[in-house]
Amino acid sequence: MTTAPVTFTVKSYKSDLKPIWCPGCGDYGVLSALYKAMANCQLDPDKTVVVSGIGCSSRLPGFVSSYGFHGVHGRALPIATGIKASRPDLKVIVVGGDGDGYSIGGGHLPHAARRNLDMTYLIMNNNTYGLTKGQVSPTSMLPLISKNPKIDPKRWRTTPYGMVEDHLDPLALAIAADMSFVARGFSYRPNQLTEILTQALQHKGFALIDTFSPCPTMNQDQTDEFYKEKTFDVPEDHDPTNKGAAFSLATHPTGYPIGVIYKHLGKPSMQDEGWVLHERLAAEPPATVEGLFKKYL
Repeated sequence: MTTAPVTFTVKSYKSDLKPIWCPGCGDYGVLSALYKAMANCQLDPDKTVVVSGIGCSSRLPGFVSSYGFHGVHGRALPIATGIKASRPDLKVIVVGGDGDGYSIGGGHLPHAARRNLDMTYLIMNNNTYGLTKGQVSPTSMLPLISKNPKIDPKRWRTTPYGMVEDHLDPLALAIAADMSFVARGFSYRPNQLTEILTQALQHKGFALIDTFSPCPTMNQDQTDEFYKEKTFDVPEDHDPTNKGAAFSLATHPTGYPIGVIYKHLGKPSMQDEGWVLHERLAAEPPATVEGLFKKYL
């Protein structure tokens, strides 16, 4: 008797918990695209883990019918690294926002690139700290004046005269760190985002997808209309394996490219190197305490 292959649909990945983001939040579109990309890749929910830190977008693991871990602020990558290193058979997806990923957790990014574990990091970038009432984030653009029209503006403004710090460029940072897959998506282009996420999930190595996900409640400067005007598709003749070309595209002076920006194909993974070390260890007899004393004393 032949068992029919299991086919997972979008519904297979929806949990019973309904999203509670603000109306108009871009994270709804990101979640929908993630469901579709998981179905495209036929990920087994029982062998998939979604890890997050703290923030509006970091609620996402609860909305996915898989294993999940809602961690502390900025520490999603170390948790995901531990999961993947101990259980390489699991598919690990990391999610979070720009504050969680680029500020509190920013120091973990270059080391995730160095290790190149097979994980996908989906950052929902709304250019503000939405959960904690609209403070500026590392990606907030000049001259953002933090405000919330639904709350007393004098009480909740943290930068009432505008921000004076320049913003980080996540794509340039990722390419400089030599992440093996770097892309940008936009929540208001769900079909395109689904395709980008599908490629990222199928990529062998560490994949970063910086996704514009506007916050209509806390950021009235970088809105969906702002990004509709400022974004453009990655040119068809762009070679993502050309690091120089990727860096030039990522730092475009007047707009924001949407699509796959950079790929380092064949980059070694810490897992691959780990197996090499295991083979070396197996080929050499384990050292004894007496032998070490004779060798080094």
